[in-house]
Amino acid sequence: MTAGDPPPASVTYVGNATTILRIGDFTMLTDPNFLHAGQRAYLGYGIWTRRRAEPALTIPELPSLDGILLSHLHGDHFDRVARRGLPRNLTVVTTPAAQRRLRQWGFRAASGLETWESHEFVRGDQLLRVTAAPGHHGPRGLERLLPPVMGSILELERDGRSLFRLYVSGDTLYRSSLAEIPRRYPRIDAMLIHLGGTRVLGVLLTMDGRQGNRLTRLIRPAMTVPIHYDDYTAFRSPLSEYLREVTRNGSVTRIRQMRRGETAELPVRGHVR
Repeated sequence: MTAGDPPPASVTYVGNATTILRIGDFTMLTDPNFLHAGQRAYLGYGIWTRRRAEPALTIPELPSLDGILLSHLHGDHFDRVARRGLPRNLTVVTTPAAQRRLRQWGFRAASGLETWESHEFVRGDQLLRVTAAPGHHGPRGLERLLPPVMGSILELERDGRSLFRLYVSGDTLYRSSLAEIPRRYPRIDAMLIHLGGTRVLGVLLTMDGRQGNRLTRLIRPAMTVPIHYDDYTAFRSPLSEYLREVTRNGSVTRIRQMRRGETAELPVRGHVR
């Protein structure tokens, strides 16, 4: 890479919503979930879901991290293994509700963002800005019974020039408020989309294939990486449902399916302002 080239970006898929993002000179961990296959994650109100697949990495195998991006505080996104094993001094960018709990657990650098607030990481001439986007982890009327959730826009800048944008949906349903995302960020290079059609007591809590297709057509990223779709017994919508929906009338994005442990490059357009 020469001085004029845009920095590279990549994602390593660990499992569920856990990924390692390498964006320029920054390395971020998303939604740390390191339970083993057969172990159960707690969802609240006495409800548990069992893990079906092993994560690709353990905490000691992680690279050096600049921070953690946590969409919300559910047991399949920040589990008891993460609580015990992750360094307490890491910055965790998350919701205000999760920040309060994390600080009680000793993660004093947790940073809670309201929707459209940002947290910035700086390394040399590069800046990584994480901005909280809308998220709705459940239908209207039931959201208050669930942990608040956020999507995230990660934007890399060098010398004040925008080089790359990544949208991470978080555990959200498709709602009209998400239309504000492409209004504010009309060009998205890549999207990590949380799918699975999670159902608890018959209630849909994360996007199924149909809703995921609607969000994909709303955001229209250059590349979409589906995650969070088969790791737990609460998931009811297979990846095939999303793939069928998104390609039915012509795909608006390149779909990059990933195996656990695999690393994929993400498209960096360079100047996107």
